[in-house]
Formats: sequence, C-alpha cells, structure tokens
Amino acid sequence: MAQKTGARQQNLDELRALAMMMVVVLHFLGKGNLLGDVTADTMDSVGIFAWVLEAFCIVAVNCYMLLSGYFLCESEFKLSRLFKHYLQVWMYSVGIGLVAAATGFVPAAEVDTHYYLTLLFPVSMGHYWFMTAYLFLYVMLPVVLTGVRHMDQKQMQGSILLLLAVFCLCKSVLPFRLEQDGLGYDVVWYLCVFLLAAYIRKFGMPVLAKRWRCMCFYLGGCGLILAEFFVLRELYLRRGSFGLILKVSFEYNHMFALLAAVGLFGFFLQSKGSGIAGKAARVISPYVLGVYLLHENIGVRYGWQRLFHAGEIRTVPELILWTLLAAVCMFAAGVALEWLRSILVKALGEK
Repeated sequence: MAQKTGARQQNLDELRALAMMMVVVLHFLGKGNLLGDVTADTMDSVGIFAWVLEAFCIVAVNCYMLLSGYFLCESEFKLSRLFKHYLQVWMYSVGIGLVAAATGFVPAAEVDTHYYLTLLFPVSMGHYWFMTAYLFLYVMLPVVLTGVRHMDQKQMQGSILLLLAVFCLCKSVLPFRLEQDGLGYDVVWYLCVFLLAAYIRKFGMPVLAKRWRCMCFYLGGCGLILAEFFVLRELYLRRGSFGLILKVSFEYNHMFALLAAVGLFGFFLQSKGSGIAGKAARVISPYVLGVYLLHENIGVRYGWQRLFHAGEIRTVPELILWTLLAAVCMFAAGVALEWLRSILVKALGEK
C-alpha cells in the first residue's frame, strides 16, 4: 500500500476529483433546500432520493482528510507551502467575495462589516471551515509527524482507537448530543482521520487489500447511514423522541460515514489508475481545490444553486439531471478558474 508509483498517484487523483464532485452535490442538495423535511409526516420522492444521494456523497470530506494524511505523513513541513495555501484561500475569498458584492449576486442586506471581515481574514473568520482546519493541522505537522514516525504499530493502533472511541464511537451510539461534538467540522476530527490515513500508509491494513471488500464497506456504510436515519425518523414521528439526533448518521465523525469513506479510499488505493480517466485526473488534480474555494465563497454559497433551478425541481429525473449538471459545471468552472489563477501567480512571481 505504501508504493509511490505513478499509477497509484493517478488512482488517488481520481478519488480527489470524484470527492470534489461529491462535495458540490452535497452543497447543491443541502443549500438548494432539496433534502426532505425529516420532521414532516410525509416526504415526497424528491426529498427521499435527495437523502439517498446525500448518503452516498457524505464520504467526500473524510476522503479528502484521508488523502491529506496519506500524502502529508511522508512529507516535510514547508513554510512556503503554508504561505502558498493561505494566499490561495485569501485570493479566492477576497476576489470572489468582492465580485459577488459588486454584481449584486449576494443580497445587499448581507454585505456588511462582518462580510468584509470574513473576506479579509478567511482563516480566522472560518470562511472556509475545511481550509481553516487544514491550515491549522499543517502548522502542527512537525509535531504530528514526529509522533507518527516514532510510534510503533501497537502504539499507533492504541492512539487511533482511543481517538476514534472518544470522537467517533461515543457520538455514534449515544442517544443524545455531546457538548464538545464538533460534528467533524474541526481540526480535532481532521487529526483523527489524518492519523488513520498515516497508519494505512505506514503499516497497511489487510482488510482493505481487496477492492470488492472495500466497495462493500463503502456501500454498506452508506446503507447503514440511510437505515439509521429512517429508523430515527420513524421513532421521532411515532414518539416525538430523538429529535436532536435525527441526522446524526450524516455527520462526518459518525462511524458509518467513516466506514464508508475508508472503504471508498481503499477501493481507489487498490485500483490501477490507468487509462484516460487516470491521466485526465492527474492533469486537473492540482486545480481541484479551486472548485471548493469558488462555490463555497460566502458571496455565492447560497446563490449558485439557483443557476441550476434548485427551487423548481419537482421530480426525481429532474433532480438527477440538475444535480449532475451542477456537479459537472461547477467542477469545470472551479478547475478553470484555479488554472487561470495559477498562471497569474506564476507570472507575478517571475516579475
């Protein structure tokens, strides 16, 4: 599993591209108000199918965390890389945010002092929560890597199991909310998944040795997410209980979401990564982050869904069509914009 071949790199580039499309799907469904109301007595077919899509895409963020851990555990901390990523985030934050405000894409009532502060200080203000967590983790990388490289297999197993028990298992089985549960939107959960990926890179994981087994983990994890969701919903409708945890299985630090993500990660890890798809993924991989930084900018975060008729979808075929179209178009736009930005930065750096 620890081989560093070009084919294996292409495999994970494919996963990186797929995961980013899944992220777009999640934001289209959630912020486009397409997910069915879990507290309503009835849910139409569009709302139900939207939750099914949500279940199969919720693995995307954990897959990105696994990718980070898999590669960074063999790298070294570089201040230049930290600055490069911060500059990338800052350029998108300010650039897209100002354009959205100037063109009226974001409602004028939302353009206030807080809006501009969020643009100017994207990491401290949590403009992009994932990048905030990533950058803080990267700052701690020297400490984390020292621990990873000095622990033997049993020590690392013990640390990971303890972390997952506290930050994943407990919230997954207890019938109430934990006050310190960050739902997976924080650097603590990022660290848990990072260490799991580092363990896979360093020692391997026999259970992920077969692609069919990995796919079973992915499909089974997604199926369990849906099963728990609908069971809790039924209990809520009948007894009025479990209202606070109705959507707990859809949270990034739930054990079913992690299981599915590890399965999908293992599936691509064991793939050959050859062919047109692998080559294309390798070419666009350096620009994929632009997709996230574009469509999750505060200026367009709740508006781009209108371009794909999110509020007008009435049937399942329409939902499938517009969801796919949104994922492909936003992915292409983000990759193209990041490609142009990289050319601009390179040109400015040469002057």
